[in-house]
Amino acid sequence: MKLILLTVLMVAIAVILLGIKVLFVKGGKFPSGHAHDIPQLRDKGIGCAHAPEQD
Repeated sequence: MKLILLTVLMVAIAVILLGIKVLFVKGGKFPSGHAHDIPQLRDKGIGCAHAPEQD
């Protein structure tokens, strides 16, 4: 039972830490994880796997 409570506590802390910007900053949102939204990847010609290929 201690292990389950410890695990739940650790997951809760991780979620809170990951969501600080979303929870505490006005207008905050999670950053996009899509490759087409990251300038460094676009500069290297790496695109999103879900986007249709352009010739």
